[in-house]
Amino acid sequence: MGLLGILVGLGFLIWLSYRGWTILLLAPAAALIAAAFSREPLLAHWTQTFMGSAAQFLAQFFPLFLLGALFGKLMDDSGSVRAISRYMSERMGPSHAVLAVVLAGAAVTYGGVSLFVAFFVLAPMAQDLFRAANIPRRLMPAAIALGTSTFTMSALPGTPAIQNAIPMPFFGTTPFAAPILGIIASGIMLAFGMWWLKRSQAAAERAGEGYGGADMPPANGVADDQFIRERATSAREFDTAELQHGQASETLPPVALAALPLATVVIVNFLMAMLVLPRLDFSFLAEDKWGSTSLSAVAGVWSVVVALATATVLLILINRERLPNLRASIDAGANASVLPAVSVASLVGFGAVVAMLPAFAVVRDWVLSIGSNPLVSLATATNILAALTGSASGGLTIALDALGETFVRIASETGIDPSLLHRVAVISAGTLDSLPHNGAVVTLLAVCGTSHRESYRDLAMVAIVGAVVALVVVIVLGSLFGSF
Repeated sequence: MGLLGILVGLGFLIWLSYRGWTILLLAPAAALIAAAFSREPLLAHWTQTFMGSAAQFLAQFFPLFLLGALFGKLMDDSGSVRAISRYMSERMGPSHAVLAVVLAGAAVTYGGVSLFVAFFVLAPMAQDLFRAANIPRRLMPAAIALGTSTFTMSALPGTPAIQNAIPMPFFGTTPFAAPILGIIASGIMLAFGMWWLKRSQAAAERAGEGYGGADMPPANGVADDQFIRERATSAREFDTAELQHGQASETLPPVALAALPLATVVIVNFLMAMLVLPRLDFSFLAEDKWGSTSLSAVAGVWSVVVALATATVLLILINRERLPNLRASIDAGANASVLPAVSVASLVGFGAVVAMLPAFAVVRDWVLSIGSNPLVSLATATNILAALTGSASGGLTIALDALGETFVRIASETGIDPSLLHRVAVISAGTLDSLPHNGAVVTLLAVCGTSHRESYRDLAMVAIVGAVVALVVVIVLGSLFGSF
């Protein structure tokens, strides 16, 4: 009965969340359903297990949600994201339309701009380029997803994406874990995605298919859509409803100034993680009043927090005249972080309750029995949970909350570098999370004015198949040569 309860609770969560019901109520309800089937104490699981795990997630990662959303909103309102996309568009032109969209998306998201901010800025750029080049509009979502939702989210070393931060407290790693493997995986995702998009473009040309279709829907209509908002907030770190708040600049900064805060995120993140924090004495963290923790457990998050905070201050200083209502922009950015953070924390709370149930031992043993390689087991567990929840961050955290200590122990016994576990886990979270019910997928298709029927096949190829190929290569190389 216990295992049946887990499946029923999970099915309840997936079914209603896909229909736009708020995850804030669905997650605890699903957790209580699972606990009821196991005849476990319901109130204790809600207030102690569920809320305790959700609160711990917020305590660890809310600063990243807050600063990431704030930075993304200020980059948008200052015109910096538009300046970078316009520069890429003008420099590369319609003859390289697909590559221009991909590289523009990669540049802004690797520099710390929120995924949804990038969607709403890149879509008009892609529309102009694709129309000029007579490339089918149905390929726009795939091109945008390749640049924003694949290698810069899960593979490229140092990415400030929340997914890259989640494994750090579990494994004691940094944002630059397994850097060469991450670069190899990034190259595979980019190369595979570009190959597929060029192949699809060539096939369309042979068939006489042009741009086609009407213009995209108004951005404010998509951003305010309640169904899209509910789906999106559990998938990524920005509340789309806040995109229409604040006040955007009418003038754009020079592209060098626009890119400077992005470069600052990367540089400061590297300096903090690799040079500054390791040289300072943080032995006091072992004291009870600091949570009896260690530098390895917090250094990764600290590095990203300092990088985003530094870049945000710099962004305000160099764009003060282009932020006509700074307080409104700051308020919108801060508010945009709250609902996504609490939504993902609720998914984590659901996972914590499930992991506490006696029947979960069956699930754990099954996961660990998959193959003889713990990297394969970790990848499978993370993929399944990210797919079921439609959230890379939620699925990854649930997997590591439930199985992280087990994989750390296995890694210690078998000599696997925790950095390799980190990179495999993050890449795994960014594969099957892009199934049709994923909030980012739903939002991107709505922003581009296309449907699942028109665009999902190409999006799945670049966001899922390419990522799976990269994951397999990383597991094989890591198994043969270890972390590098």
